[in-house]
Amino acid sequence: MGKTIITLLNESVEKYKDLPYLYEARHGVEYTSLTYGEVQEHAIRFAAGLMALGLQAGERVSLISEGKVNWVLGELGVLHAGAVCVPLSVKLETEQDITFRVNHSDSVMVLASDQQIAKLRPMKGKFTTVKRFILLDRVETTGEDEIHFNDVLALGEALLKSDRKQVEERMAAVEPDSLANISYTSGTTANPKGIMLSHDNYVCNAEQAVDHLNGIPSFFRTLLILPWDHSFGHTAGIYAFMKCGASIASVAAGKSPMEILRNVPKSIQAINPHLLMSVPALATNFRKNIEAGIEKQGKTAWNLFKQGLKVAYAYNGEGYNRGKGKRALLKPLVAFYDKILFSKIRKSFSSNLQYFIGGGALLDIELQRFFYAIGIPMYQGYGLSEASPIISANSAQAHKLGSSGKTMPRMEIRIGDDNMNPLPVGQKGEILIKGGNVMKGYWKNPEATAETIVDGWLRTGDMGYLDADGYLYVLGRTKSLLISNDGEKFSPEGIEESITAKSEYIDQCVLHNNQSPYTTALLTVNKGALKRRTTNPAEAAQIIADEIADYMKGGKYDGLFPYRWIPTVFAIIEEPFSEKNGMVNSTMKIVKHKVYERYAKEIEMLHTPEGKKPDSEHNLKVLTALLS
Repeated sequence: MGKTIITLLNESVEKYKDLPYLYEARHGVEYTSLTYGEVQEHAIRFAAGLMALGLQAGERVSLISEGKVNWVLGELGVLHAGAVCVPLSVKLETEQDITFRVNHSDSVMVLASDQQIAKLRPMKGKFTTVKRFILLDRVETTGEDEIHFNDVLALGEALLKSDRKQVEERMAAVEPDSLANISYTSGTTANPKGIMLSHDNYVCNAEQAVDHLNGIPSFFRTLLILPWDHSFGHTAGIYAFMKCGASIASVAAGKSPMEILRNVPKSIQAINPHLLMSVPALATNFRKNIEAGIEKQGKTAWNLFKQGLKVAYAYNGEGYNRGKGKRALLKPLVAFYDKILFSKIRKSFSSNLQYFIGGGALLDIELQRFFYAIGIPMYQGYGLSEASPIISANSAQAHKLGSSGKTMPRMEIRIGDDNMNPLPVGQKGEILIKGGNVMKGYWKNPEATAETIVDGWLRTGDMGYLDADGYLYVLGRTKSLLISNDGEKFSPEGIEESITAKSEYIDQCVLHNNQSPYTTALLTVNKGALKRRTTNPAEAAQIIADEIADYMKGGKYDGLFPYRWIPTVFAIIEEPFSEKNGMVNSTMKIVKHKVYERYAKEIEMLHTPEGKKPDSEHNLKVLTALLS
């Protein structure tokens, strides 16, 4: 029998009523918390307030805000009122992106933070169904159609006094199969689709994740750095922690996205989390910060650090074979480096931190080895919003670096051929799953639903294979494939991730091959690192060429990938791919088709004799500008 999120919260309140659930810092980094009991009380009051404002069961309410206590209270209030929450990314900037989602979901209300309401006000006239805006923060002036969160709580208080039965009946009418969320895809292709997730989808996936990790102790705290609308942070953070009586904290508040970002290190120190959730972009950032800190301590510290990593990499292997066989001889040396070096890094980062859970399947193995070496393993997982989202994950009990771990309990997985027929162990095909965590379908899009859910199986659109031990390896999207001139296909993500993780000079990499004899690359570079080596554009172009040549015969990464898919020519792009220029989506993924469109001329140039040279006129021009 399925459960609702309301039942999940009830169960947790019975067990953990007085334990802290939500932490936030509004002014500076002084954190305050709300207990499980208080969260439930506020959620019911807010639900009653929404009902007093006329919200009907099944209606949609959009929510756009940075992570904060009122984010969770807002969503729980909407769900207790029998309505549907539509969480939107704070990274949505354009009128088209925002109005499409609000109007397509027929949202009747919008919950917004102070930063986001400023963004929404100029486009109010474009919202076709919205009647009311609820402000999660105090703002200087309030519009006619705006009401503050606390005023909604006061309306709820009054309704509970006059007609509590009405509120209780509304809550009791929510079923496990009732729609809880419409979560929009990030729109890497065409218009975003609204993923319909039921109450039971969330509870099922949160319980799968908790069982897979062998539980989360109730004293555990996490700092939820990922955007709270992000399906991974949503389920693995808000609901998995709720299930266990553990606590979640938001990053200390700021007046701008930049200020919030700057508050991350201070918030980590203040909360001292036991586990953190990460995505590849965040993991790379953490690593660069750690390395920069050590480099500042001078050459001796840096060489010692490099030597320590080398020893730890050799001892750890792929995790499951750590310290086995001849590796056991390295144990005293590993302990030595841990004592003088790695333990200090952990302490400066977060002394409680036991591990990361990584979402976004294609985390370079080198990055996984790095965090494992310093004693904060990053247990990589894989998921899809359509699967609520967690499909597989490594864990402390069972992990293999380079893989995306074992699949969730109470879930079937199949690697299928083009006709969805099962393929044997080790063979590559499309990842298909079946279970209580599979979405109900796409909102107002029966055609896409029928293509994606076939006989109960969710077609993920991702390529992968299972090894003999049951670990899943994800190879990338079936649709962003490189296609050579002989029709052979290959997923580029693994190569792109590897190049950017292993090279200090290359920040971003997008490969392209549309039935051509060779693969090309569009690169953005780290000008600081290049400048430390040279200010000569021709020399810099050669340094970049050498970094890529490392993947070819005789290079230090020879054999990692088939040669035919390694880029043989490249164009350096001056402006990094970012959310601002529309090349990166809200989940920090590069939107390939937009990059291909924007840089079509550069791709074309790479197929000319001049464009093939590392020191092509184009590359020299860009490098001259960057290095001057």
